[in-house]
Amino acid sequence: MGHNNHRVLITAAASGIGLAMADGFMAAGARVFVCDVNATALEEALAVRPALAGMVCDVSDEQQVAEFFAKGTTHLGGLDILISNAGVSGPTANIEEISLTDWRHCLAVNLDSAFLCARLAAPLLRAQGSGSIVNMSSTAGLFGFPRRAPYASAKWAIRGLTRTLAQELGPAGVRVNCICPGSVSGERMDRVIAAEARKTGRSESCVRQEMTDAASLKTFITPQDIANLALFITSEAGARISGQELAVDGHTETL
Repeated sequence: MGHNNHRVLITAAASGIGLAMADGFMAAGARVFVCDVNATALEEALAVRPALAGMVCDVSDEQQVAEFFAKGTTHLGGLDILISNAGVSGPTANIEEISLTDWRHCLAVNLDSAFLCARLAAPLLRAQGSGSIVNMSSTAGLFGFPRRAPYASAKWAIRGLTRTLAQELGPAGVRVNCICPGSVSGERMDRVIAAEARKTGRSESCVRQEMTDAASLKTFITPQDIANLALFITSEAGARISGQELAVDGHTETL
């Protein structure tokens, strides 16, 4: 799955899935420019990866996204692949307990960011007649998710955005897909589990076991699992894959 000299932008890539994808693309020969809202994490990631470049950016902010694209495409000399990876878990609460402020923030980071990035990437990819966009959805975008209404709503919307962009950009030779991760191991999932445990009065170990049992393979997913799929669908091996919602979740049976 070679990506020699492919120019890749990845949002929220100072840790977790985003950083795993950045490492994967660089190992495959791509040049990568990333952003993250966490300045400390970004500095640490860049410090040990001389080939990686990036900047601090809040991807829910229109002007900051424009600056990210301007600096990123200048650094890379163009764009071949956009990975819209940014997301937040949002509140863990029943619908009547969720404030409009929390609702809007969750949608802004998970959904608005993908729109803002795609809006800037589309004319670049359309003009050159090639390229790929990968949006990050979730198994929460395939099923309902009690006490996580903003997050699930945003992830369902990502699927609609993805299919629409695939239709708009397909005639220009540009492919658009979304990945739907299941429960991905890491600090973010640890926080989700802790919040669910607090809300429901169960132990964290009980919540974690229920999440593990929800998948046929009875295991959490790793960031590298997600990166592997991103590398495949944006490569020549995935040249005819577009408009798809691809789950990497060990086969979710229940949520």
